[in-house]
Amino acid sequence: MSPEVQRLIAGAGLVLSIVAPASLHAEEEGRFVIGDIRVEGLERITPGTVYSYLPLKVGDTFDPGRSPQVIQTLYETGFFSDVRLSRRDDTLVVRVEERPAINEVRISGNRDIKTEQLEEALRQVGLDRGRVFNRGVLERLKNELLQQYFARGKYNVQVDVEVEPLERNRVDVIIDIAEGQVARIRDIRVVGNETYSDETILDRFESGNAPWYNPFSRRDQYSKQRLSGDLERLRSLYLDSGFLNFNLDSTQVTLTPDFKDLYVTINVQEGEQYRIREVKLAGELIVAEDELRELLQVEAGDIFSRRRVTESAEALTRRLGDEGYAFANVNPIPEVDEENGEVDLTFFVDPGQRVYVRRIHFNGNDRTRDEVLRREMRQMEAGWYDASRVERSRVRLQRLPYIQDVNVETRRVPGSSNQVDLDITVEERLSGNFMIGAGYSQSDGVLLNMSLSEDNFLGSGNSVSVTLNNSQVNTVYSLSYMNPYYTLDGISRGFNLYYRETDAYEADISRYSSDRFGADISYGIPLTEYDTFRITPGIEGVDVITSDYTPDEIFDYLDREGNDYQLYTLGASLSHDTRNRTVFAEKGNLQRLGLDLSLPGSDLEYYKLSYRNQHYLPLRERLVLRLSGEVAYGDAYGDTSDLPFFEKYFAGGYRSVRGFEDYTLGAPGTRDSEGDPYGGNFRLLGGAELIFPPPFMQEADNMRMSIFLDAGQVYPTYEDFEAGEIRFSTGVGWTWLSPVGALTFSLAEALNDKPDDELQTFQFNIGASF
Repeated sequence: MSPEVQRLIAGAGLVLSIVAPASLHAEEEGRFVIGDIRVEGLERITPGTVYSYLPLKVGDTFDPGRSPQVIQTLYETGFFSDVRLSRRDDTLVVRVEERPAINEVRISGNRDIKTEQLEEALRQVGLDRGRVFNRGVLERLKNELLQQYFARGKYNVQVDVEVEPLERNRVDVIIDIAEGQVARIRDIRVVGNETYSDETILDRFESGNAPWYNPFSRRDQYSKQRLSGDLERLRSLYLDSGFLNFNLDSTQVTLTPDFKDLYVTINVQEGEQYRIREVKLAGELIVAEDELRELLQVEAGDIFSRRRVTESAEALTRRLGDEGYAFANVNPIPEVDEENGEVDLTFFVDPGQRVYVRRIHFNGNDRTRDEVLRREMRQMEAGWYDASRVERSRVRLQRLPYIQDVNVETRRVPGSSNQVDLDITVEERLSGNFMIGAGYSQSDGVLLNMSLSEDNFLGSGNSVSVTLNNSQVNTVYSLSYMNPYYTLDGISRGFNLYYRETDAYEADISRYSSDRFGADISYGIPLTEYDTFRITPGIEGVDVITSDYTPDEIFDYLDREGNDYQLYTLGASLSHDTRNRTVFAEKGNLQRLGLDLSLPGSDLEYYKLSYRNQHYLPLRERLVLRLSGEVAYGDAYGDTSDLPFFEKYFAGGYRSVRGFEDYTLGAPGTRDSEGDPYGGNFRLLGGAELIFPPPFMQEADNMRMSIFLDAGQVYPTYEDFEAGEIRFSTGVGWTWLSPVGALTFSLAEALNDKPDDELQTFQFNIGASF
C-alpha cells in the first residue's frame, strides 16, 4: 500500500468516516448485504468507470475489513484524490473527489530544448491536455528537466511550475524555464599521463578552451555528452598505441560558486605498452590465406592498435562478403603475455553460409520510377551476394542529382538460410527547379537569370533544361536534353542548342564582341565502372564585332582569317571518376582528358587539349584535403595561323587563382597592344584546399569553408613556360549552395605578385553557377 493511501486511510478521523456510521462499528452488525451501490462526487468520470474498478458488486456481503482494499483499488486508478465509504441502509455509498483535468500545458523560456521535445516528455508521464492532473508526476518531471539542463552544462537553470485552477475542476499547468548560461570550461587537466602531453591529448578533445580566432566556438561550453565523447577519444588514443591496460580512474568536474565556470580533472593510469608477437588466421578460410593476410593492417613486431585490429577484421569481413558470405563474422582474439608485454593475435574466421540475393526492394522513391534506380544497381537479383557490388550500387544511387541519401539494409528471408533481400531506402531531393532572379559577379557584372530545369523528367531520370542568363559580359540562351540511358548498356545521349553574346570589353580583356550560336549532340559511352568516353559532334557559327578600341592583334587576325566563321566541331573526353559524390565530394578522384577540335573544312582549324585532376583525401570526419591540377594547350593546324583569340586561355579569379583579378594573369606576351589581357595558348593551374564545415554551423550540409593555396599562369605557348612566372596565393573560401544558386566568397592574399599584376583580395560570385 502506497504511503499516500496509508495517509488517506489513517488520517485524523478518516477511518471512522470511511468505514460506516455507528452501526458499522459493531462486530457482526457491521456486515451487510449490498443491495445497491451509489457513487457521489463525480464530475467528468462516469459511474460505470467506477463500477468497473470497484472490487464489489450488488449482492456481495460487505465486510468493514475490506475497506482499505476498496479504497486502495479506487485510489490507484489515479482518477481520485480522496475516497470515502459509508452505508445508508443496504446501500454502499462511495464518495470520491476527482483529481482535476489538465486544460492546457504552457511552456515558456526554453531555447536549448525544443518545446516539442518537452511536450513529448510530458505526454509520456501523463501530463497532457485532457488527462488527469497528478502533482507528484509534475514534481518528478521538474527534477528530470533540471537533470537535462545540467547535462547540457546549464547549472544555474531555474524551472518554476505553477498550477492555475479553473472552473469545472480543471487546471492549467504553467512551466516557466530560465535556462541561464552554459558553464564555461576554464581548464582541463590530465593527471597520470606520461607518454602523451596534455597538449596532444586536449587537441583531440571537442571540449576545452575556445580558440582565439573563432568567436563562434562552443568548445568551452560544458556538455556532459561531449565530455563523455572526449574521454572515449582519450581511451582510443592509448588503446591504439598499445596500452591495453589503460584505465580512466576518475573524472572530477568542479564548479565555481557562481555556477558559471568549471574545471575538469581526468585521472588516468597508462599501464605498459604491448607489441604484437604473432598474427594468425584460424577458422574456415574460404579465401586463400595469402590473400587474406594482404588485407591485414597489423603484423608481428607492430605496436598493438585496437583501431588497426578492428579495421583488419572489417577488411576480412568485406572480402568474405564479396564471395557471397553476407553474414561472415571475423573475431580478433588477443592472447596477452603480461610478463613480456606481448600479444598473440588470432583472427578467427566464421564465414557462415553463402547467400544470394532474392529480391531488391526500393522504398522512398515517390517520384522516381523503380527501373530508373534499378539500372544503377551492380548487385543483381538471383545472384550471389557481393558486398563490394552492394556498396558500389549505393554510391551510384547517391550520385544521382535527384537522390539526396541512400540507405541499404540486408535482411534474411524468413524460412531460408541462404537467401537475403536488399531493402534500399532513398531520400529524394527536389529535381525540378524554376528560378528567376538576379545576382552579381565581379567577373560578369550584374546577372539576370531565368531557368527551368528538371533532372528527373516525369520520374524517368532524363534531364531537360531551358536557360536564359544575362550579364554585362555574356547573354546566353540554351535548351538542352539528356537521356543517361539511351541504351540498356548505359550509353547516354543528349542534345544542346545555344546562342551566346559576349562583350569582352566588359570583362576588361581585349575589346571585341562576338555572337556564337550552335547545336551539338553528345554520346557518353561507359568503358568500365569508373571510366567514360564522351564524344560531342556539333556545328557552330561565330560572328566577331569590332570597335574603335579593338587592338591591332585582333584586326590582324581578322584580316587573315575573316570575321564570320562556320565551324564543324568535335569534342571528345575520357574521364575517370571515383568520387563518392558529385557535389561536395569527400573522397575519390576525378581525372579528365579532353580534346576540342574544329574539323577540317571549317573556316578555322584548331584544337585544344586539356588534362584535369582532382583528388579528395578524407583526413578525418568532415575534414577533406582537395588537390587539383590542370594543364591545357591549344593551337591551330592547316591553313589557320593561330588559335582564335576567342578560344584563348585566361587565368585569375575565383575559378583559377584567387587573389588576382579575373582574366588578368599572364606571362609576358599575353597582353595586347592596348595593355589588356589577350590570353595565351598554354595554361597551368594547381592548388591544395583544406575543406571543412563552418565552425559555427557544423551540421550544415550545404555549406563548406576552406583554407587554400592556389597557383597558376598563362603563357603564349608551352615553349614560353618559365616556373618563375607562376603566381601563388593563399586565403580562406566559403561556398553556400543556396536556393538561388551557388554563392562563393574568398579572401585571398597574393604571395609573389609583381608590379604589373592586378590584385583583388576579396572576390565573390552570387546567383550564378560555377
